Amino acid sequence: MSDKILFPRETVLVTDHFDIHQDREIPIPGFLVMATTRKIASICEFNTQEIEEFLPLLVKVRGALKEVLHINNVYFFQNEDSTHGFHVWIFPRHPWMERFGRKIQSVRPIMEYAKESMGDGNTIKEIKEAIKKLKEYLIKRQD
Repeated sequence: MSDKILFPRETVLVTDHFDIHQDREIPIPGFLVMATTRKIASICEFNTQEIEEFLPLLVKVRGALKEVLHINNVYFFQNEDSTHGFHVWIFPRHPWMERFGRKIQSVRPIMEYAKESMGDGNTIKEIKEAIKKLKEYLIKRQD
């Protein structure tokens, strides 16, 4: 399984402290990455502004996934030993994923399946449309 970038960067929202974008290697609509704009490894390194922005922004993005893309369940992942710096995966659960199960162990096979079977033009188009909808929704609801 290679780490192939499938499409240009699809940004959902960038704030002073966070960058939210579609994962570029796994073609699953709504699979978002929320990264700090500052290179840090741990939530323990958040400054006051990042602390104040993080949870409300995460809640807002999660709400957009539910409202706009009708994603009822997500998994959140964050690992501090990533070479990419602090980021949270917002991993959507789509109906087609049910055959892989609902445990944490199901995520890797889902990702492998998506890489091998969903990198076609139709999925990429669906991802781009999802990002466009999320951006429009979040822009309308900026505080």
